[in-house]
Amino acid sequence: MHSSRISLFAACLLPLWPMQAQSPQAAEAPLPAIPQLMKEVQEHQKQLDKVRENYTYTSLLTIEEIDANGQVKNTETKEFEVFFVHSRRIRRLVKKNGKPLDEQEQQKETERITRVVEKAENPDQEKANSNHIGVSRLLELMDVRNERRESYRGRPAIVFDFVGRKDAQTHGMAEDSSKKVQGTIWGDEADRQVAHLDVVFNDNFHIAGGLAASIQKGTNFHYDQAKVNGEIWLPTGSEETMLARVLMVKGFRQHVTERDYDFNRFHVEAEQGKGVKVVKEE
Repeated sequence: MHSSRISLFAACLLPLWPMQAQSPQAAEAPLPAIPQLMKEVQEHQKQLDKVRENYTYTSLLTIEEIDANGQVKNTETKEFEVFFVHSRRIRRLVKKNGKPLDEQEQQKETERITRVVEKAENPDQEKANSNHIGVSRLLELMDVRNERRESYRGRPAIVFDFVGRKDAQTHGMAEDSSKKVQGTIWGDEADRQVAHLDVVFNDNFHIAGGLAASIQKGTNFHYDQAKVNGEIWLPTGSEETMLARVLMVKGFRQHVTERDYDFNRFHVEAEQGKGVKVVKEE
């Protein structure tokens, strides 16, 4: 459960930024109207997704179980190979706690990845089964405020805060959770991409009325992106602190960090009698 709810909501927010690039003189211009810019997202996101499908990278996940005193009681690491299919990020597990998967684990993971890819290759079905919140709908659920310019990592950024509207009429878990969060987005002004995202639950969020679980106030998520190969922005890391209560009794505290690296562009080659292989571009 460590990333299911908060990562879902973050995934809904991340596409809010991509828009047409502007000249360096844009920093002198008035701040753009955030709602109008958000409406341009969908077409630009399609272009971004197409380029992403030419990339793979490595993701290292470190999961720390925290006791009631705030001390780490257990640490687990997982290493993944990451690729994209129809805009969906797919992670193939290759190592656990620094050790490669054994033969049985590899077979099980291959079967899982096959099922995930098959679903991703049917985007209409994926969309029907998804909790994704569209841009126009998200605008109805959030108050956007305090638009401003700042320097982020030495580059001009447009920054704005958002907070879920408590009085919004919502449907489904993703929409319901949006009422309980607030945060800030840093967007690279030149490239119109999310450079950094902060999200925090400002109230408890009950799943199944609290009978299954409750995400506690203070649960938070931080996400970073950077430009790769001068053509595309990809994740470089994230950090999440999950505070929850399971079955109304058991406390659940977890700190998760993700580091993304070794980005590679690839192409597919077919060799007669040897099938198809993925080749990294130099």
